Amino acid sequence: MQTCVIIDGVRSANVRAHYEKGWFRGLRPDEILTKVYEGLFTRNPNVMPADVEAVFCGCANITGMQNDIGRLAWLAGGFPETVATNTITMQCPSGMAAIEHAARAIMCGEGDTFIAAGVEDMQNVPMAMNMDFPPRLGQRYNFMEIPMGATAEKVAEQWRINRSDMENMAYWSHIKAYDATQTGKFKKEIIPIEGEREDGTKFMVDTDQWIRGTISLEQMAGMQPCFRPDGVLTAATSSPLSVGAAALLLMSRDKADRLNLDYHLQYEGGAMAGCDPTVMGIGPLYAARRLLERKGLKTGDIDLWELNEAFASQALACLRELGIAENAPFANVNVWGGALALGHPLGESGARIVVTLNSIMKTDHPDATYGIAMLCGGFGNANATLWLNTKKV
Repeated sequence: MQTCVIIDGVRSANVRAHYEKGWFRGLRPDEILTKVYEGLFTRNPNVMPADVEAVFCGCANITGMQNDIGRLAWLAGGFPETVATNTITMQCPSGMAAIEHAARAIMCGEGDTFIAAGVEDMQNVPMAMNMDFPPRLGQRYNFMEIPMGATAEKVAEQWRINRSDMENMAYWSHIKAYDATQTGKFKKEIIPIEGEREDGTKFMVDTDQWIRGTISLEQMAGMQPCFRPDGVLTAATSSPLSVGAAALLLMSRDKADRLNLDYHLQYEGGAMAGCDPTVMGIGPLYAARRLLERKGLKTGDIDLWELNEAFASQALACLRELGIAENAPFANVNVWGGALALGHPLGESGARIVVTLNSIMKTDHPDATYGIAMLCGGFGNANATLWLNTKKV
């Protein structure tokens, strides 16, 4: 079988999903995705759009402006009609599922050059837009326990995650994301896109909008619960509604070598896992365990972890159950911050965390051997992927 490597990974900045304050409020999701594709090809001039076998694009809510966005954004961007596209949904892990599909195709010899992407515009396509649950689902689950906030509260209760630990996690997520931004680390992966400030001034957006440079534990402690009156989750310990897109250029190692292209990570495998949708946030625990067992590895063998912080409760529960860490600050988890600070555009995040893992392992931790990216998903889907430093093969 062929080996799949990451040639490059890029993304837009993650911005607020807000009609008055969001920096991308005047853009459609297909326009943001097109800019990310253009940035990917500009950075890699030896690869032409026509060289791509297919584009796999993850998106959680494939309706409205996001209806078959993988195809329509590609065509609207003026890219070759001959390149096949496949829009994929898995809720939040969609972008990661796109990576897995592309990697497997390369490994099986069904093409040597693919793009895997993820996109979500939670302003123009709100969460649960046009959702119509099967009535029979109510015979198996309490519908009131399926919304994301309700699942996060249930995880906090069952796994005994207290509010102060969650606020501490949010604090460090912002601190690390702010430090990474101030030192220019994200500039290596963010494609600048024109947006507008609250006053309407146009500017090139090259930083994530949600990150707070000054954040107070005391202020967080005074915030009201947002999902139930007696709850422990607040806006500070929940990932914010966001807009963003990400894409990776994946290629067989043989072709990359023929083209003399640089790469650092190769795909070692992925694992999808399902769980009770009323505690959907615990899903990465099962996906990571399955992946580690499949590869004959232990938690301690993994040098770096990217875990999407949908909610602080589920992230802490997963980290503790896997034996990675008890509390923030984490030594090897989300070292440039996580979704509590960076935002969580649903279908984008599975691709975004792999883009960021690739950046971290190429720059800050070039000698790390293994990295895992993992995330939970609505309705009880989860995903995890394993990446190996090609210099350690």
